[in-house]
Amino acid sequence: MKVIRFSQNLMFTNKSLKQLFNILNIREFSLWSMKKDPDLESALSHNRRWIVNNQIKNIILRYPNQVVPVNFIQKKFKTLDLQGKALNWLNKYPCCFEVFRENNELYCQLTKRMMCLVEEEESIKEEQEPVFAERLAKILMMSSNQRLNVVKLDELKRNFGFPDDYLIRIVPKYPEMFRLINYSGRKSAMEIELVPSNPELPISFIEMSASKQKQNNTEPAFSCSLPSTWIKSWEKFHDFNSTPYISPYTKNSSSLVEGTKEHEKRTVALVHELLSLTLWKKMSVIKLGHFRREFALPEKLNVLLLKHPGIFYVTNKYRTYTVLLREGYNGSKLINKDPVVVVKDKFGELMQEGLHEYNQRGRLSNLEKRKKRGIIIMPKVEKKDKNVEISEQEEEEDRVGHSGRLFDPEERKRFYKILFEEDS
Repeated sequence: MKVIRFSQNLMFTNKSLKQLFNILNIREFSLWSMKKDPDLESALSHNRRWIVNNQIKNIILRYPNQVVPVNFIQKKFKTLDLQGKALNWLNKYPCCFEVFRENNELYCQLTKRMMCLVEEEESIKEEQEPVFAERLAKILMMSSNQRLNVVKLDELKRNFGFPDDYLIRIVPKYPEMFRLINYSGRKSAMEIELVPSNPELPISFIEMSASKQKQNNTEPAFSCSLPSTWIKSWEKFHDFNSTPYISPYTKNSSSLVEGTKEHEKRTVALVHELLSLTLWKKMSVIKLGHFRREFALPEKLNVLLLKHPGIFYVTNKYRTYTVLLREGYNGSKLINKDPVVVVKDKFGELMQEGLHEYNQRGRLSNLEKRKKRGIIIMPKVEKKDKNVEISEQEEEEDRVGHSGRLFDPEERKRFYKILFEEDS
């Protein structure tokens, strides 16, 4: 009996510890809380499907003959953070993926229109190689030793638009700028180093913006993208912005003492510049934290980011903490689009077209089934119901729907039900 009671007490203790752990997690989560910006939240919602389909596209392109068994894509679904049947997902994007049967097995390949976009993207990347080289040099110049670990940099290469084979394609073409070093001989220890030289320091995006101002002698300063009602945040921002701007490319940054306003100013400038160099002006906070030593970032990076809500926006959309550069967006729209982003947007439009086509086919099929059953379909009477709540993601789809088409609430519900739920 004592053994049973002891085990019961132990189970109760474990349960209590779990509850306490969950409470602590909630409290820790609250430290990350930032007032939600619907536009910036929807900007992330908008590209979620694109990210998944882009990964499927890369899987197909790497496969022999670029024809993949659907069962192989099904096995990759867990790594794509997806559930359900791969066939159902692929069928939702008929403009992107072509599914066919051969020898009693299902296969998938990219459509002709999709392959045209792949070739266009490859052509743009070839033209952008000098830009990629300059971008890589800037990133290395901001690091403390002007070199970065290749394995770590690989985590962010797509954020900056670098092609997967940038080590072979770009680095050897610019020996006057880069060199690969490996002092230990281990593959994981390989680093890219900026070749020592005395070039002029690059101009940061903040300094570039100041030089474009019509007024003469405009000092470089951060811009704030907060509503005028955020009075306290504006006061803190003006106080922070009153001290001189420190370029992230400055060579004497090591002399700055941590905890001082000057050190904070340079750190904010560095994160701002890194985000400005990315394609979508955003980055995973966790991945950014992996470079804490290389860029001399504070241990509590989240505290720094949340301290400057007028410059950065932090969100935990899809349970992944992401920091966005507020000034990079106008509402939910990216302001300055890199040529690589433009072609990737075409991919998104092709996705949207196929998804709308799939949705319409499903709707017509359901109408036919109802007619055969003798169900009378009454014409819809349009009326606005204030009690009907539409999610921010649905509102975003209204604004960015393919070719500007607007869907009524009922159609939107069906649209997202087909998108996010497995077909019955």
